[in-house]
Amino acid sequence: MAAQPEGETPAARGRLAGKVAMVTGAGQVAGQAIGNGRATALLFAREGASVALVDREHAAAEATASDIEAAGGTATVIEGDVGVEDDCRTAVVTCRERFGGLDILHHNVGVALGDGWCETIDMSEWERIMRVNAGGALMMAKAALPAMRQQGSGAITHVSSIAALVAGVGRTNNPPLAYKMSKAALNALTGSLAQSYARHGVRVNAILPGLIDTPMGVDTVARALGMPREQYAAIRNESVPLKGGMGSAWDVAYAALFLASDEARFITGVLLAVDGGQSTRVG
Repeated sequence: MAAQPEGETPAARGRLAGKVAMVTGAGQVAGQAIGNGRATALLFAREGASVALVDREHAAAEATASDIEAAGGTATVIEGDVGVEDDCRTAVVTCRERFGGLDILHHNVGVALGDGWCETIDMSEWERIMRVNAGGALMMAKAALPAMRQQGSGAITHVSSIAALVAGVGRTNNPPLAYKMSKAALNALTGSLAQSYARHGVRVNAILPGLIDTPMGVDTVARALGMPREQYAAIRNESVPLKGGMGSAWDVAYAALFLASDEARFITGVLLAVDGGQSTRVG
């Protein structure tokens, strides 16, 4: 193995060295496994990025920042709700003030609780889910794109879901109606932005996770269903075609790292399924 130059850290030679990244939803709810946002933020920092951690729960983002800093990385916490446009604008301004720019926007926020059947869904819940999941991505992009356009480069990655494409995710009786609609809208937003901003050097892609073992995907839903975590995790594992069952947040994080890096310089408008083959099934 080649000797590391004196005073140089591995992050200084990482795939995102010298970049400034913002990760929304960088904290996480309580649970057994790591969440997608935290895993992505940790990996971005490990690969050399200075990371702005945006979350409406300050303490959750601080926990992610502590993990990053303990590993020798650089992070800052910005408290904000992506469903509030002023918070989105403030997050981008604060990131640029603290780190001097913004190269990568990784939008990881999504909500699903309150969803239901078409005939019984509360329209206020539908509006909340649509605003956070689709509107939040739009408002964050609206805030970030002027600077990216001016500098002639940038990478935006949305965390969508294969729920936009397939039915029966997780084999529960509660169909993700508003969630499904919001993620389909997010996919459409991704394609629209990719086409509109390609000439400015800004790439826009989306990751579509399948069944991932995260606190929000397993612990929170199991509690809402009144089901033991182990039972619900087993149902999800059985739904994944690829040997080994559910994926982990690190699978999503490594896909995010690739799309944010210069290795993906010629990739824009892509909807990348990270789902163990689940989206190959019809219905």
